[in-house]
Amino acid sequence: MKIQLFTITSLLAFSSFTLAASQVTDAVAPESTTAVVNKYLVTAKQYMVAAANPHAVKAGYDVLKKGGTAADALVAVQTVLGLVEPQSSGLGGGAFLVYYDAGKQKLTTFDGRETAPMAARPALFQDEHGKPLKFYDAVVGGRSVGTPGTVKLLATLHQKYGKQPWAELFKPAEHLAQHGFKVSQRLAGAIADDQKRLSRYPDTRAYFFHQNGSPLAEGDLLVNQAYAKTLKLLATGGEKAFYHGQIAKDIAAKVNGVKDNPGVLSAQDFAVYRVKEREPVCASYRQYDVCGMGPPSSGALTVGQILGMVSHFDLKKMGPDSPEAWQIIGDASRLAFADRGRYMADSDFVPMPEGLLDPAYLASRAKLIRPGEALKTVSAGEPPWKNQITLADDQAIELPCTTQIVIADQYGNIISMTSTIENGFGSRVMSHGFLLNNELTDFSFASYANGYPIANRVEPGKRPRSSMAPTIVMKDGKPYMAVGSPGGSRIIGYVASTLIAHIDWGMDIQQAISLPHLLNRFGTYDLEAGTAAEKMQAPLEKMGFRVNIRDLNSGLQGIVFEDGQLSGGADPRREGTAMGD
Repeated sequence: MKIQLFTITSLLAFSSFTLAASQVTDAVAPESTTAVVNKYLVTAKQYMVAAANPHAVKAGYDVLKKGGTAADALVAVQTVLGLVEPQSSGLGGGAFLVYYDAGKQKLTTFDGRETAPMAARPALFQDEHGKPLKFYDAVVGGRSVGTPGTVKLLATLHQKYGKQPWAELFKPAEHLAQHGFKVSQRLAGAIADDQKRLSRYPDTRAYFFHQNGSPLAEGDLLVNQAYAKTLKLLATGGEKAFYHGQIAKDIAAKVNGVKDNPGVLSAQDFAVYRVKEREPVCASYRQYDVCGMGPPSSGALTVGQILGMVSHFDLKKMGPDSPEAWQIIGDASRLAFADRGRYMADSDFVPMPEGLLDPAYLASRAKLIRPGEALKTVSAGEPPWKNQITLADDQAIELPCTTQIVIADQYGNIISMTSTIENGFGSRVMSHGFLLNNELTDFSFASYANGYPIANRVEPGKRPRSSMAPTIVMKDGKPYMAVGSPGGSRIIGYVASTLIAHIDWGMDIQQAISLPHLLNRFGTYDLEAGTAAEKMQAPLEKMGFRVNIRDLNSGLQGIVFEDGQLSGGADPRREGTAMGD
């Protein structure tokens, strides 16, 4: 198969999407994308896995090839990702997962989100005067660490849907940890960019830097015997080894013992942690049902709101080259994010409007959008709500990191999971060979505004609001697509635009994933630097938008199920890939 090299501009130009599937692009890239290598749309008949690192993809593929289920493959993929892509996800973090059970022909979701410690209080991220801390003053150290959910989620899925022995699924990651793996370009770049914070604590300084203090470079061999030991404990002791044993005690002691920014996590928080199975949140779009994770994630609700508003416009006729199409998408996103900031949080703690996806409500919101003219102001709407309360707008900060996994097995089961430790390298605190999350900084740092409570405030046992949007699209009651992305609060826009590109503009999954990004959350239109998206600057500014050209490093993974074939794609902005047979 012929490999071609392209400049980033020609590669990701809008006109490139008229090319054949064999010319679609993928790439290995650090935080700042400078060059890409052509990769092809992956097709298969029986099974497929797409994830953010080739080591992890190969591990999952091998499990599927041996007859394993999607749940089996997930254990192998996530444990490898936690080793080779530690800045994004791992055993010290949490995840949301959408699952299609082929036997029952049913969708469900699993909430493996981290929880606030029982000792956490609303003022956790405020100074002695009640003012919110600066973001990284809150992130780095023990204060930001919530109870991890990833291990419990993997165990829950395997117990319900696994076929292969639990212990066998840890071997790929254990082997890599013991014998070492070469540091990727992306990991090396992330370490270099975060040197000051990563070198703050002895464990991360010893692991991510050479003895002379220089950061690890691309191609360096990285061995993690502590991680290998942890995997052995989990392989033999299961989830109890993590939540009810020495690991939990050690993590709690580590978190509370950080001298400059201690946390409040306890071993009891681990002992009471539960994964929650929840009904999916689904929104109709064209002839599809777009289903995903509900609260405490805002992903499915906000994606659904965007799609519900733009469904009132003929995006197909406008096409991806139309500034007016992107103005409509951008303003729909702004309206949805206004509702997100006002209403969305952990619904186990905070009442939420029932009508956020009500078609009549979304139609009324869509009427606010004027094609060709940016909205001058945007505010939260008034969706149908039986027991209405007054809430203030959220003040949380979400920065991009995280990882996405999609898996389909030969039995018809499908997983879309978004997994994270939140910010790159999480809290920068390590224990047992893995990094601990800083997930609690997804809460609003402020508790009240203008005399009203903020829905996403810190509360004991509560799960912080997320933007993660693992998605399974249904058509005529059958799975049609699995997709998702990392990227902080931009995840929502990445997923929504990928769905629009495929459904409205006819792009295959790789083309849709590779489409240059244009995103608007809070008023400023972000355009992906170095791509044809920059051509939209002048027309969008003319419509009244502020425009910012910047790197937009999504990490989309997707699989489409159509005509008895699986078609997979991976994001050209990261080092992921797809494999299947």
